[in-house]
Amino acid sequence: QVQFVESGGGLVQPGGSLTLSCAASGSCFSGYNMAWYRQAPTRERELVGVITSRGYTDYADSVKGRFTMSRDNAKNTVSLEMNNLKPEDTGVYYCNVPTGAKREPGVAWGQGTQVTVSS
Repeated sequence: QVQFVESGGGLVQPGGSLTLSCAASGSCFSGYNMAWYRQAPTRERELVGVITSRGYTDYADSVKGRFTMSRDNAKNTVSLEMNNLKPEDTGVYYCNVPTGAKREPGVAWGQGTQVTVSS
């Protein structure tokens, strides 16, 4: 079973940048599509972006042009570079394996990493 450990969150001012990292344990990581999700207290969980096993990416409209996903299969890691951050980007960010047409998370959640965008 794949397990995830997210890191890199913090407090940043609007317009700032952060890079999140997700470390995955378990075998066959390179064969998985991976996704970042976020959860804010007052909003439903949101799919932020997906990166396929071959490195193709797709993003939510709300983050296109600002967020970039990448992966390092040799290190079993997935990263999320976030630029021009906005207060509405605040939330707990999680990585997971997207499954099905709705890209629902397919394995147990990690602890997530908190991102707070505030002046």
